[in-house]
Amino acid sequence: MSGEQLHIVGARPNFMKAAPVVAAAREQGIPTQLVHTGQHYDQAMSHIFFEQLGMPEPDLNLGVGSGSHAKQTADLMVAIEKTLLSCNPSCVVVYGDINSTLAAALVASKLHIPVAHVEAGLRSFDRTMPEEVNRIVTDSLSDLLFVTSPEGLVNLGTEGAAAFKVHFVGNPMIDTLKRFVSVLEPGQIRSELGLSSEYGVVTVHRPSNVDDPAAAERIVEILRQVSDRIRLVVPLHPRGRGTLTDAGIMDLPGVLVIDPLGYLEFMALVSQASVVMTDSGGIQEETTVLGIPCITLRDNTERPITVSHGTNVLVGNNPQVAIPAAWAAIQKKVDPQEPPLWDGHAGERIASVLLQISI
Repeated sequence: MSGEQLHIVGARPNFMKAAPVVAAAREQGIPTQLVHTGQHYDQAMSHIFFEQLGMPEPDLNLGVGSGSHAKQTADLMVAIEKTLLSCNPSCVVVYGDINSTLAAALVASKLHIPVAHVEAGLRSFDRTMPEEVNRIVTDSLSDLLFVTSPEGLVNLGTEGAAAFKVHFVGNPMIDTLKRFVSVLEPGQIRSELGLSSEYGVVTVHRPSNVDDPAAAERIVEILRQVSDRIRLVVPLHPRGRGTLTDAGIMDLPGVLVIDPLGYLEFMALVSQASVVMTDSGGIQEETTVLGIPCITLRDNTERPITVSHGTNVLVGNNPQVAIPAAWAAIQKKVDPQEPPLWDGHAGERIASVLLQISI
């Protein structure tokens, strides 16, 4: 083994989770390489995050790109295997629940390289979600399980994970948010978009909301009715752009559709929103910390702590449920509790564990 630890990222949320871990690992003297699989390759959704988060450019960019789940995962496995055979790392660190996470865990495990999973133990209990399958398989293969919230400990215990593998460390994505929250410039992004004092932010990209034309039509109907009462801004993810456009999202007068934003611009926009409507897990967490009402357009969440301790409400994509919930959230003052260990130091705790296996 080379002694180097490889941190493998591939999509927007991975970057915010990895940034504090990689920084802390390097500060503690752990030989570290950063590998970007290229699963998300749009400039605004990938490269810009490295610039804004102060992360060094990846040591390797595999440039895999998009495809069906099977093809993309296969392409990722081939590219990652070649990388691991070349680098021969002492450990592979994976983040979240995307196809890059699963592919790296599978390849490393078969090459007998230890795997560490950051954000282990999260479960939606909905196996129709590709991410849920990725979570379960990755956790079952991992040698170190870094847990972000207490329910993850319960889930892993129920599944029989050995206690010595499990480390409750807190949420590194929140490390990144807390690092940058004081420098966000909401006035600038609001001015650029011509927004008044009251607006909402919307993100949708899950297959359950955008792959099926009927579901996309329900989402557009929700936005149409909510936007009759409050201006909505939609940084539109590449996934689902076609079905949502076909469903009429571009024709809604109260909805401003824009290209995806950089991390700082997006969080500045969210920080002064009256409401956020989303199907993103990470945004459920960020709005919890910011105290912004969050309407999650899903029937379940792998982050229930954002409901019990945060500002999140699950509504699915049924207009009859989602629309009144959104309006009630806008009008109600929220008083979230900060989840345990979401204190801005998760990256340091993770790196301290990684240091022990690098010695």
